[in-house]
Amino acid sequence: MKRIALVTDSTADLTAEMKKEFKVYTIPLKVRFGEKEFLDGELTPEEFYRRLAEEKSLPQTSQPSPEEFRRVYQELLTDHDAILSIHLSSALSGTLNAAALAKAQFQQEIEVFDSKNISLGVGLLIREAARLIAEGLPLTQICKELKRIREKIVTLFTLDTLEYLHKGGRIGKVPNLLGSLLKVKPIIRVNAEGVYVLQGIARSHERALKGMVQAFQELAAGRKPSLLFIAHGAAQQAGMQLKSLLEAAFQQQASAFAQVGPVIGVHTGPGTVGAALLLS
Repeated sequence: MKRIALVTDSTADLTAEMKKEFKVYTIPLKVRFGEKEFLDGELTPEEFYRRLAEEKSLPQTSQPSPEEFRRVYQELLTDHDAILSIHLSSALSGTLNAAALAKAQFQQEIEVFDSKNISLGVGLLIREAARLIAEGLPLTQICKELKRIREKIVTLFTLDTLEYLHKGGRIGKVPNLLGSLLKVKPIIRVNAEGVYVLQGIARSHERALKGMVQAFQELAAGRKPSLLFIAHGAAQQAGMQLKSLLEAAFQQQASAFAQVGPVIGVHTGPGTVGAALLLS
């Protein structure tokens, strides 16, 4: 049986416990405030959102370089036979491309997999990949299974404002003036292409949370989730409220409750609450 190393990037928003459980190596993206650059995770969420509120201009984010990926792959291949590298949607970042450029420098078996998702939507795929690796499946079969699983993941989130998503150029197909002009709370879905699309709108954060639950129920079409992950950005109370609502709606306990990291937080801002479901 081949020893397969599992790699992801920091936008998966995995907790320390999840990283240990899934035996996954995480490559950090970066966030720059002025002249000072931080690896994703170096700033605590509290420090990051404080800085974000104080900054006059939006911080910049950057992906790992192909050379950073190459170094990680080279190190892992000293005691592994193959690598599975799962990353943030290629429609939202060049991270996957950097990984692919690094892969081309090796003859060993490396699969670079597009999650077509963000945050804990990627986390769900990581969890399933770890399970499949533990079962001893060959890498090609694991990737085939992950493509099937990817289609069963639903990721939704709501924002206090579209300002950060718009300024960061990650607006996708979401109308960029909707939140600021109509003072609504958008409910956004990550579609099958890994792009943000508008799922619905609400007049308050409370209604947005209930609207997310309704949207999840409609998208589930009667299916029950086998996994439920919750994430928030400087909105723990709202995150706990969404957790309770979804657990009651689906009779399914959440397996993860995490904070949105700085790189995703730059584009979503404080007050973000979201969830990812893996449907059966």
